[in-house]
This record gives sequence, structure tokens and C-alpha cells, in this order.
Amino acid sequence: MSGFPPAPDRQVTLANWRKNPFGRWAFRNVRQLLPTAPIKPGTASPPLREDLRDIEIISFEGLDGRETTVRDARLASFTDGMLVLRGGRIVSEWYHNGLDAETSHICFSVSKSILGTLAGVLTEREIIDPDALVIDYLPEMKGSAYETAKVRHLLDMTVSTSYHEEFNNPSQDLLRYRAATGWDPQQQGMPSPDLRKFLPTIPLGSDPHGAKVNYVTPNTDTLGWLFERASGRPYAQLVSEFVWAPMGAEAEANMTLDPFGMARPGGGISATLRDLARFGEMMRRRGFANGRQVVPGWWVDDIRRNGSVEAWKQGCMTDAFPVAQYRSKWYNLGAPGSAIFFGVGIHGQWIYIDERAETVIARFSSQPDPMDLPLDHMWLRGYDAIARRLSS
Repeated sequence: MSGFPPAPDRQVTLANWRKNPFGRWAFRNVRQLLPTAPIKPGTASPPLREDLRDIEIISFEGLDGRETTVRDARLASFTDGMLVLRGGRIVSEWYHNGLDAETSHICFSVSKSILGTLAGVLTEREIIDPDALVIDYLPEMKGSAYETAKVRHLLDMTVSTSYHEEFNNPSQDLLRYRAATGWDPQQQGMPSPDLRKFLPTIPLGSDPHGAKVNYVTPNTDTLGWLFERASGRPYAQLVSEFVWAPMGAEAEANMTLDPFGMARPGGGISATLRDLARFGEMMRRRGFANGRQVVPGWWVDDIRRNGSVEAWKQGCMTDAFPVAQYRSKWYNLGAPGSAIFFGVGIHGQWIYIDERAETVIARFSSQPDPMDLPLDHMWLRGYDAIARRLSS
């Protein structure tokens, strides 16, 4: 996007902003492409202290089965920024492709983990009830998959629906959904779409709710709408008031809005790398940050211990993580209560938390493919190698 104006073949638009190489600019300039709402920080933001370590030469198995290093893997995987905390202190902070410590970057589906965390605050304040039916809050969902679903089913991605998402080979359902979010150009001859019209069209599937994990991003957007209805406040304001400001974020984050101003919590949040790491550190500490209990500790414990192993085994994501659970928008790797949990988004966005190693890793990327399992698996090996080295 250099030049006044940029050359036509370098213009970033709604038609190409999630494609390579345009994503490298777009992912840190979302506010120039889409309408957004601010997620405001608070007035007290304690600085992250440093205890810098050289992690560049830490080695692990790379993409081709040969040994690689943190330094080489970052460059080979379109990494835009990576920050490592141990015990809450920065041990490594690295930026590339025009990103810096002050610039926000979209975190895609890590946005879901932020919603799942916010849900704990709203539950403790009795603003929502995870065991209530969705239509108790949103009667507009009558006739959809959500009519008989509970809030908990949406939190755990166990809603039964025939709607499917495959990011590398998008279906007509996914294309209609993207148009409704405002992320894609409006289709010629089609009525103006928006999320509140699209979400009640999600069809019911043949399985009972709760039987298996079925990863459907509209579940999360529906929850965002439900939170707004239950609280009487915009979603971005809820994130700011109950999570972002009290945890001590230092910078304003933002989230994308559909053409009629509805927030897109399923994937639309942009934040700085340091604040994403702060969020991960808060979760590592059972919801404690900035000298206060921001998120109920019992909710973080529930995230860590109460995902369904059986629902995961029956679900759609065992190719990505063969042994895992999904609870309130967080992934738990291995058996329930294991040390590793994380949030992950398309194009290579991560918050990785190793409780035993007291390590949090936040990473932004602009990898070309939305889903790239070899890269994800390589970085799981890399994160583990970093955590083990730091705790040795």
C-alpha cells in the first residue's frame, strides 16, 4: 500500500485482504478496511518487566522433519510478531513485516477465547446463565439450530447444525456468512446482508446438542449478540469494562462490525502483541491481573478441567489435535487438567500457555493459508521446546 495512490496490483481491498501478500499489511491495518468499535484500556497499565533471554537458537523439529530453530521457524512461517513471557516477565520480544509494539494486529479466532473468558465474568455477575436456553435471551432464534440449544452448547462448540466451516475450501454457507460479517464484498444482486439476519438461518443438524465438537464461528457471534441483549451494552464496551481495562491493557484494541454495527466476536478483535500476552498471563494466573481478580478463578478452573473428551473424539478437529478438549472457547491439549491450553486463530495467531513452565507465548502471523496444520504442529513443538528450555 505504498504510493499515492498505490499501484492497482498493490491495493488492499475487501476482495483480497486475507490473501497473500496483502494480509501482511491488512492484518495490522484492519481499521482502514472495515468499520470497527474501540475496546478501551484502563488508566492503570503496569509495564511488563523484562528478563531477556536468548531463545533464537532453541531447536526443535521443523516442517521437513529436520531440526530448525526459533529464529528460522519464525521467518519460515510468516510470523509478524512473537512475545514470550516467563513468570510474567518478557524473555523475548520480536517484530517483523512492519509490526511493532504499538501497532494492533488482528487475532482472528483468538477473539473467541476473549469471549469465553468474558463469559465467566458475566456468569458470576448473573448477567448470563450458561445453562439457560439461547431463546430465553434471543427469541429471534426460534426455528434455527439455536432454538433448542443452551448457552453452554455455544460456548463449547457442541451445537448440532448442518452448517460447516472449511476455511481452505469455503462452502456457500461460509461465503454467505462472510458477506454478512462485512468481511467480503457484497455479492451483486443479493440483498444487503448482516449478522442479525444471517444467524437465525443456521440450520439444525441430526445429532443431539452436546454430542460432538462442531466448530462453527457463528456460535460465537450469536453469543456476542446474546451478551449485548442480556447486559444492555455493546459488546466492545463489555470487553473493555470487564476484561481489557481491569487486566491493565496498555493500548486500545478494536473489533470489526458488520454493515449495521453488530460486533463480530468470532474473529474480529485486533490488539497489540503485548496486550495479547497480558491476556494470556492473566489466564495463566487463574484470572488474576493488575493486582485484582479480573476473571473468576473458578471459571478458569472450569475451562481447564471440564471440557468433554468424548465430544472432542466425535468432533471435526481431531486431525488438528488428536487428544484435546474444547471448553468456553479455549483448547486444552491432552487429558483434562494438563498443563497446556491455548487460543488459536486462522493465518497463525496464537496464545499458548504452559502452566507448569509459567510460560505464555503470544504470536501474530500472516501465513498465506487460513489453516496450515503442518505449521501449527511445528509451532506446538516449538512452543514446548521454548517452555522446557526456560524452565530448565
